[in-house]
Amino acid sequence: MSLIDVSPTFSQPIAAPKKPARQRKVSCVLMRGGTSRGPFLLEEDLPKDEAARDQFLLTVMGSPHPLQIDGLGGANSLTSKVAIVGRPSHPLADVDYLFAQVAIDRAAVDTGPNCGNMLSAVGPFAIEAGLVEAQDGETTVRIFNRNTKSLVEAVIQTPGGEVAYDGDTMIDGVAGSAAPIRLSFGDAAGGKTGALFPTGQRREMIEDVAVTLIDYAMPMMLVRADAVGLAGDEAPTEIDANTALYARLERLRREAGRRMGLGDVTGRVIPKIGILSPARHGGAITSRYLVPDSCHRAHSATGALCVAAAARLEGTIAFDIATPKGEAVAVEHPSGQITVAMQVDGERVLRAELVRTARRIFEGRVLVPASLYDDH
Repeated sequence: MSLIDVSPTFSQPIAAPKKPARQRKVSCVLMRGGTSRGPFLLEEDLPKDEAARDQFLLTVMGSPHPLQIDGLGGANSLTSKVAIVGRPSHPLADVDYLFAQVAIDRAAVDTGPNCGNMLSAVGPFAIEAGLVEAQDGETTVRIFNRNTKSLVEAVIQTPGGEVAYDGDTMIDGVAGSAAPIRLSFGDAAGGKTGALFPTGQRREMIEDVAVTLIDYAMPMMLVRADAVGLAGDEAPTEIDANTALYARLERLRREAGRRMGLGDVTGRVIPKIGILSPARHGGAITSRYLVPDSCHRAHSATGALCVAAAARLEGTIAFDIATPKGEAVAVEHPSGQITVAMQVDGERVLRAELVRTARRIFEGRVLVPASLYDDH
């Protein structure tokens, strides 16, 4: 008698389909960018139709499924991201970058927001894909972010004309060290709403909560932690368990989206939410960044840019709390800090810079149904 009792339910072999479904193999590189991770794809390899492209991305990531078991997604919003890189559409850019946030629990792809962490890996990917010629020492890659219609400069370490990933730079939220990637943002104000302060106010009330509605690199609703019953240094798991808090914040966020000219933001990931409080570990300000239905385990890079901008502009929620040191605004988050160098001239943000790292994890080809393409 067999030691394994096989249930009769599985006694008959599953017949193979008479005609196997056709698959297409698409080049794919899995990369870590900052504190995020996801596949990097060339735009020319994707379906041209937007609906087919979104279905392609859902298939690649394995959504919708809580574990994304049938794809490359990591069952977390930080690992369910895609970077699409292509030829430049802007005269001053070397490459285009389109970020896509792929939902885990539903069949939805959002290209509304930007992701500065994934952005940090665009330069290395573009160089190694042959889109940009590497220089000896450092290579500057000018990236046009199609999500926010803004230009970003990324300085990549390229000794001997090859991308270097090893180095001594450490960022909180990532183990070990790597080569630094310097990101410089010059025109990041109003990328989604058309204005740094879309309502024309730096502080206003939504219900009984004072908020700052700001759009710098990422549209955000900023609130003080004590205004929503928090200390501000809670762990992400503690915040995520507070369902009453999320219900209240989502109600405020929907009204914020309407006021910012974003329309009905139900089911969309922007505007994001920043819950702010004083710094505790030598930084300038503490932030808990909601994405928006869960708390980031570290902090979005674009969100840090937005919080830092608010921290340097008088009249905002952040300005009252922050203690920046010159141009440097160190934003404390659950995994440590992220420092932004912010040049401000009176009412304008002239330039913002931060340092991230990246790693090329693996490369190969991902299989998707050929039916997604209209030329099969």
